[in-house]
Amino acid sequence: MDFNCPYAGDSPEAEVLTDIFTRLLMDYLNEYAYYAQVAGLYYGISCSENGFQVTVVGYNDKLRVLLETVVEKIAKFEVKPERFSVIKELVIKELQNYKFQQPYHQAMYNCSLILQDRTWPWSDELEVLPHLEADDLSRFYPLMLARVFVECYVAGNIEPNEAESIIQHVEDAFYEGAQPISKALFPCQHLTNRVTKLDRGVNYSYSTEGLNPSDENSSLVHYIQVHQDDYMLNVKLQLFALIAKQPAFHQLRSVEQLGYITVLMQRNDSGVRGVQFIIQSSVKDPRHIDLRVEAFLKMFESKLYEMSDDDFKSNVNALIDMKLEKHKNLREESGFYWREISDGTLKFGRRECEVTALKRLTKRELIDFFDENIKVGAPRRKSLSVQVYSSLHSSEFKANPSPPVEPNSVQIEDIFSFRRSQPLYGSFKGGFGHMKL
Repeated sequence: MDFNCPYAGDSPEAEVLTDIFTRLLMDYLNEYAYYAQVAGLYYGISCSENGFQVTVVGYNDKLRVLLETVVEKIAKFEVKPERFSVIKELVIKELQNYKFQQPYHQAMYNCSLILQDRTWPWSDELEVLPHLEADDLSRFYPLMLARVFVECYVAGNIEPNEAESIIQHVEDAFYEGAQPISKALFPCQHLTNRVTKLDRGVNYSYSTEGLNPSDENSSLVHYIQVHQDDYMLNVKLQLFALIAKQPAFHQLRSVEQLGYITVLMQRNDSGVRGVQFIIQSSVKDPRHIDLRVEAFLKMFESKLYEMSDDDFKSNVNALIDMKLEKHKNLREESGFYWREISDGTLKFGRRECEVTALKRLTKRELIDFFDENIKVGAPRRKSLSVQVYSSLHSSEFKANPSPPVEPNSVQIEDIFSFRRSQPLYGSFKGGFGHMKL
C-alpha cells in the first residue's frame, strides 16, 4: 500500500523527515512485533519514491487486525522527542557510512542521480539532518498527510469484497470524519516518475573520486539507454542481454581480468529501459575499463552477425521458457504486479504479450536493433559512463579530470545542472487508469 504524498519528497529536509517518520512508526509498533510473529504475520513501513509504503503479510484471518493497528498508529501519530533523537542519530550514522560503500555502489548511485528526476543527494540530506528537531517533524507530519493518494494491491486468500472492505477502512481512517486527516490530491498534484532523456548519438561521461581513500577499487557503470516500455523493443533488449551476458563476463572478467565484479545486466527506470555494464577493479582505472567495454561491443558484433539460425532460435526459446515459468510463490507474484502499479505501466499481461512478440522476432530484426541502439558509433546510441576513481588511480583522475572532448561526447561537470538542462521522458505514472503524461 503506497501513500503518495506530494510534500514527502519535495526537498532534502522533507525526504529526511519522511524517513524518520517511517522509522518512528516501526519503533512504536515494536510492542506488537512478537505477537505478530507468533501469529505468522509480518509488517513493514518504509520510504517510497513519492511518500511511504505499508506492507502486511501473513495469514488472512488476522491480517486485517494487523493492518488496522498500523493504520491507527499512522492516523494518531505523535512525535516522542526521546525516540526522535535516537532515530535521528541512527540516520546520521547511516548517511555518514555511505562513503564506506563499495565503489560500484557509488557509481550506480551517481548513475541514478543523473537519470532520475526529483532525487536528492545523500550529502544534502546529511547537511540538513543535524538541524532538524522533533518539533520540525510535528509540524511536517500533518502537512505531509494533508493531501494523499493511496495505491493498494491485495493478493492471496482474500475475497474481492473483503479486500474492498479493508481499503474502505483505510479510506475512512484518513478521509472521513469532522476533521479528516487527509484530502484527495488535486489533479495537478498527482506524482510522476520522470527520467532524464539522453540525446541520440551522444556519449555522456561523469567522473568523480571515490569517497573512501582506503579502498583501492575503482568502478565503472557504462549505461546504454534504449527506449521507453514497448513489448517488441523490450524483448529485443532482453534477448541481446541474454546472448551477450556470458561472452561479456568471459572476455572482461576471465580473459582480461579487469575486476572481480563484472556484470552485464538490464536496467529499468520507471519504464525507461536500457542495458549496463558494472565493473569494479583495482587493476585498471575507469577510463581504461570504459574503453575495454566498447572494445568488447565491437568484438561482439561479429558474434551476433555470425550467429546461426539454430543458436538464435535456442536463445529465443530459452527466453520464452524463462517468461512462461510460473511464479515460485505469492511474494514473487505480488512483486511482479506491484512493479506494474508503481511504474504506472499497468501491463499485467506483460509476460504473455512479450512471448507473442518473441515468437515473431527474427534474427535480422535483432541485428538491426543492435546496429541502431547499442553498436559503438550507432547514430541512435545513447550512452552514459559513470566513473569512480579510487586512491590507487587518483593520479589518472587528477592528471586528466576532464578528458579531451571527442566528437559527440559530453563531459558532465555538475549532475544537477545537467539534469535541469535535459528533456525528460513522459511518465506512465500520475493519473487515473493507464494515463501517460
